[in-house]
Amino acid sequence: MSLNLKLIQRGILDGIPAQGCYLFFSMLAGGDKRKAIKALASRVDGTSVVAGFGASLVAALDAQVAGLRPFPALDARVDVPATPYALWCWLRGDDRGDLLLRARMLEAMLGEAFALELMIDAFKYDSGRDLTGYEDGTENPAGDEALDAAFVDKGTSGLRGSSFVAVQQWVHDLDLFSSWSRKRQDNAVGRRRSDNKELGNAPASAHVKRTAQESFEPEAFVLRRSMPWSDSNGNAGLLFAAFGSGLDAFEAQMKRMAGMDDDIVDAMFDFSRPLTGSYFWCPPMRGGKLDITMLQL
Repeated sequence: MSLNLKLIQRGILDGIPAQGCYLFFSMLAGGDKRKAIKALASRVDGTSVVAGFGASLVAALDAQVAGLRPFPALDARVDVPATPYALWCWLRGDDRGDLLLRARMLEAMLGEAFALELMIDAFKYDSGRDLTGYEDGTENPAGDEALDAAFVDKGTSGLRGSSFVAVQQWVHDLDLFSSWSRKRQDNAVGRRRSDNKELGNAPASAHVKRTAQESFEPEAFVLRRSMPWSDSNGNAGLLFAAFGSGLDAFEAQMKRMAGMDDDIVDAMFDFSRPLTGSYFWCPPMRGGKLDITMLQL
């Protein structure tokens, strides 16, 4: 790929940070959305803050972004909720206090036009594991393949270098999962926790088999950048984020996980479930700031 790295929100490509904070906003009636978005664009560096816009906001601005659509309501055997939001920010860093203060600044800056509906604190566990203890994102593409999977490398200025992201908050039943035998845990994931080796004889419901990216037609490669989360009520799980050059790859994986292809539901649903589901378009960068040309402000 010949994509100029200066065009991308680099935080998408970089590894998982030690701390993360996810902000989900809705639109307020009567607010000056254009002014707020321009202010946000001047603050987003694409590295410490990754930002994305939902289909409802793009439509409200009378703009169009090819490939952006609302998260689908799936007619499946398991609950896969669609929770549309207008605006999304992923704050990245090493200091949770710093992220909190930056989140408050963004909320205040956007407050006349957008309401903060959901804020989720997240963190890196061990070397990049899910709270179940299994490594997350093992099959992520790397190098040029990651760029190909995660970013748009075509189209006009304002589109090239952008990315689409699917975001879901999954809540785990960790007590249930820990009560299972190690064999059942490994079979649910499709890998051995001890050495992360894929199990050749895992059942068809194993998560690894359900989401094997090369098994789709066309192949469904995404760049996963997920982080564990927890709250003060004892709930915990995974904030799943899959970046792509479009949304089709994630959607194909999600439909198969939900059993829509062959009536086999991903074993992930035996101990976890998604609470949210949203799509966003993450604009490219230009001159070190968010390029919002496509929004026609």
